[in-house]
Amino acid sequence: MSGDEQDVLAANAGFYRAFAARDTSAMDALWARDWPVACVHPGWRPLFGRDEVMASWLSILGNPAAPAIAFRDATAHLGGDLAFVLCTESLPGGELIATNVFARERGGWRMVHHHAGPIAPGADDDEEPPELLN
Repeated sequence: MSGDEQDVLAANAGFYRAFAARDTSAMDALWARDWPVACVHPGWRPLFGRDEVMASWLSILGNPAAPAIAFRDATAHLGGDLAFVLCTESLPGGELIATNVFARERGGWRMVHHHAGPIAPGADDDEEPPELLN
């Protein structure tokens, strides 16, 4: 695994540490300032721009009823100054699949996009994918 892949996976882990600890300062620090950012929380409309995205995280992290979260199976994929991580988010009552996109900025990897959504019930790695409709 390359140094960049390790760094991207470390940035991804930092995102989930900030989320789990409800650490708004850490969450703010890991989002990009020079790149455009966007976020799609499960069931929400897309959020665009740093102000809107950070307001959503302040609301989520400040809510005592927000669920506990953990992640697993993270894989990093790099292309120049952009990278994405696919991982599974574990929450009480279910799992989500997440795509986290990072950009190289100011000497580190900063998040530019987070998108999490449900995994279909009964979906299994050993199952054939559904047939595409034409």
